[in-house]
Parts: sequence; C-alpha cells; structure tokens
Amino acid sequence: MIKGKVAIVTGGSSGIGYATALALSRAGARVAAGARRTDRLESLKKEIENSGGEAMVQGLDVTKKAECDAFVDAVVKKWSAVDILVNNAGLMPLSFFKNMKVDEWDRMIDVNIKGVLYCTAAAVPHMMANKSGHVVNISSIAGRVVFPAGSVYCATKHAVTAFSEGLRQELSTRSNIRVTCIEPGVVDTELNSTITDASLQKFVEAAKQMQALHADDIANAIVFAVDSPAHMNVNEIMVRPTAQER
Repeated sequence: MIKGKVAIVTGGSSGIGYATALALSRAGARVAAGARRTDRLESLKKEIENSGGEAMVQGLDVTKKAECDAFVDAVVKKWSAVDILVNNAGLMPLSFFKNMKVDEWDRMIDVNIKGVLYCTAAAVPHMMANKSGHVVNISSIAGRVVFPAGSVYCATKHAVTAFSEGLRQELSTRSNIRVTCIEPGVVDTELNSTITDASLQKFVEAAKQMQALHADDIANAIVFAVDSPAHMNVNEIMVRPTAQER
C-alpha cells in the first residue's frame, strides 16, 4: 500500500518525475521532490497541496553527494522515514562518439550513474533500519538496445539496469527492500532537447513524429510496481510505444 508512505522523487521538476510525484501523491503518499529548477518544484508542491496531498520540495543536484545526503536528511527530519525512492533524474545528450563531446559524456555519467548511486546511498540506510522500502530506478530501452550515437548514453543506462539487479539481490531477501527497474522507450519529455549534435536532427524529428508514451504512462507503471503486494517484487518493467520497433 502506498497510502501514508514517504516517497522521494528526483528530477521532479518536469516530465516523468513531475508526473510520478503527482501519481504517488494521488495514491496517498507524502511526496518529497528534488531538482535543480526550484521554480517548477514550487508549482508541483502547489498542485499536490491543492489536491489535498502533502509535499515538500528542495533544490537538488544529484551529482553532489552532499546535496543528496542533505535532501534525504531533510525528508527524514520532516516525516521520520523514507519508504520509496524514485531515481528519475537523467540526461540524454546523444552524440556520435567521433564528435568527442567529452563534457556531455562526463555530465551523463555524473547524473545518470553517480546521481543514482548517491541518492540510493543516502536513502537505503533508513530503509534498512526499518526493514522495509522500495527503490525504483529509471533506466531505458537504451539499457538493453544499443544504437549509433547512443554509445555513452546506453552505457549509463546499462549501468543503471545492472545496478538495479545487483541491489535487488543484495537487499530484497536480506532487508525486505524491493527494487524495480523501469525501462521506457520513447517518451514525450524534455530529454530530446538536451541533444546538441546537429547530425542527429533527423533522429530528433523522427522521434517527434512517433506517437510517443506520455509521462503519465511511466508514472502509472511506477505506481503499479510500488503498490504491488508485499510478497511481490516487480523487478523490471519495459514499456515501449506501440509504434516503436527497437
């Protein structure tokens, strides 16, 4: 049951994170959302509270471990628990490797991998102390299917998928902490706007023409996994648009 649980959502200022925060709140969770764009977080907080929910928001750069620790500490101080962690913050600046966009590689590794590790490290001790919890990591179809111009991005999402399975093996049977890896296909979010490689313009346009998934579709998948019975551990959910072949 989600009702009364404390949920943390990273990357909560837009897209999947924003939709997930709303969905968890509607299901009865108290929701803490973190992101760098605090103005959008305030809009999220207002929307949740106007619907009768409880929310707290805080600026969060997941690439900084100290901020991840401080965010979780603030949640525990306010609500005395962390029951659900949704590691959603992520970047997708696709580029062909030959174009050597090293700064973008570094940023993806910092956000997509280190950010997941830092936030999980901050939350898991509280879950272990309570012998209960649920970690949801947002990976991608790219964590399974590699494609040109996606080599570094795919590598980061392969890492998230592998980390999720290792975390499940370590924590689920020993500490009653469930782990779910969500692997979306094309979703109508801001991710494509982070692509700076001009040679990928056709790719971006093709993605826009597809009937993509909505952020709510992924939020609903997350709610399904988290709201499943205690004896049931939904380890992976892969969701593609019907029109997506690979």
